[in-house]
Amino acid sequence: MSENHKANEDLDEAGLILLTGATGYVGGRLLLALEQRGAKLRCLARRPEILEPKLAETTEVVAGDVLDRASLDPALEGVKVAYYLIHSMGAKGSFEENDRQAARNFAEAAREAGVERIIYLGGLGNEDEELSAHLRSRQEVGQILGATGVPVLEFRASIVIGSGSLSFEMIRSLVERLPIMITPKWVMRAAQPIAIEDLIAYLIGALEMLFTQSRVFEIGGADQVSYAEIMRVYAKCRGTRVRMIPVPVLTPYLSSLWLGLVTPLYARIGRKLIQSIVHSTVVQDQSALAAFDIQPMGIEAAIRRALVNEDQEFAETRWSDALSSSGALPAWVGVRFGSRLVDLRSIEVNQPPEIAFQPIQRIGGETGWYACNWLWHLRGALDLLVGGIGVRRGRAHAENLRVGDTVDFWRVEAYEPNHLLRLSAEMKLPGRAWLEFEVTGDEVSSTITQTAIFDPIGLWGRIYWYAVCPLHHFVFSGMLKNIAVASQKSERRAPDAISQG
Repeated sequence: MSENHKANEDLDEAGLILLTGATGYVGGRLLLALEQRGAKLRCLARRPEILEPKLAETTEVVAGDVLDRASLDPALEGVKVAYYLIHSMGAKGSFEENDRQAARNFAEAAREAGVERIIYLGGLGNEDEELSAHLRSRQEVGQILGATGVPVLEFRASIVIGSGSLSFEMIRSLVERLPIMITPKWVMRAAQPIAIEDLIAYLIGALEMLFTQSRVFEIGGADQVSYAEIMRVYAKCRGTRVRMIPVPVLTPYLSSLWLGLVTPLYARIGRKLIQSIVHSTVVQDQSALAAFDIQPMGIEAAIRRALVNEDQEFAETRWSDALSSSGALPAWVGVRFGSRLVDLRSIEVNQPPEIAFQPIQRIGGETGWYACNWLWHLRGALDLLVGGIGVRRGRAHAENLRVGDTVDFWRVEAYEPNHLLRLSAEMKLPGRAWLEFEVTGDEVSSTITQTAIFDPIGLWGRIYWYAVCPLHHFVFSGMLKNIAVASQKSERRAPDAISQG
């Protein structure tokens, strides 16, 4: 049996597998694939309560953070193989030191726990060129992971094409929203996109490979194409046309602001993506094709598969699922908050809770916010201008919600079908904010209670709250009234009276 292969090895022989990054796009897809194959699986998560509803009963989740060295020991205990799918694209400022420290912590903990192999997903990029900070950090992480002696199998990939992926969302939005595009030089850089299905196949295939020394495999799809060519292929698959006007100069900063206006990406994510795009990301070492029994699909096949899922409103995971899509989470340690400010309203409807709750579970995204949608979009635009996320993330599904899902610039913090939805704010604010809906009642009638909560930081937080109070009264009262009206239309019944509480 060669060093490169272990023929017929199954997942039982792989032993306990630790998956990091399971709340992210690739990690979420890999989680499902491993569960479907019956893997003995454990996930590491900063917020287990977000991940738990998505897990099979056989999968366990352990609280931990790669930047907290001590928290990794329980997670790695008894683990044979660990997937490292963590990076900091959504972080503010200089993220490279955080990536270094996280990789050091994980590698040291893995060595002490007796982990036999680490499988890591990094990024393609010619090491002989001056790479962007993002690509440079991705490759440095692979080196750090292997520095303590645990063998690392590192995959280096270009952009990922799949329903819900960051790159696919960007391409789809550009082609479908802009009849004519002003295109900077970076759209002509060569890349080798890989379909999410092929990427997952490589990550699963790594479990069947025996290696005692660290290895690097460059992986990509069948085609080397530019972003301009990808957009043309997308347009062809959609039966439309895309027109491009090249311009000689458009900096990554200006390009990122442009992307923030017409795509789901906000400026900080867009800027880091573009800084990577300006480098050629193609496979130079073809050894992965010989080492794995995988024939990657071409760009047109990858886009058509992604479109089928998008058209069916089905994406198993989305780029915005990851907590890092919120940017760096605010550090509230040592911050003195004032008393919470509350806007509480209720309304009664002659509908049972399962009907009254239906408009609430559809809130945000394409449905909107039931009142003054233009104000919500204005708030999102202002958020983008100050470095926030805006409302471009939308929601994963038009009807279904899970804890951890994004809903525009909110995230689902608590969800009980037909009873409770609590959203925590991720827009820029001088404090913390929540929006909660609770439905109680019986088979005849229900009470819908809507509560907006704001926990201000000092004087400026209070000034902000009282400054927007007139708008809150206008927006929140209209929103609750229209939710009640919508609940009346959710089922064909005789007209019901609505009374404001």
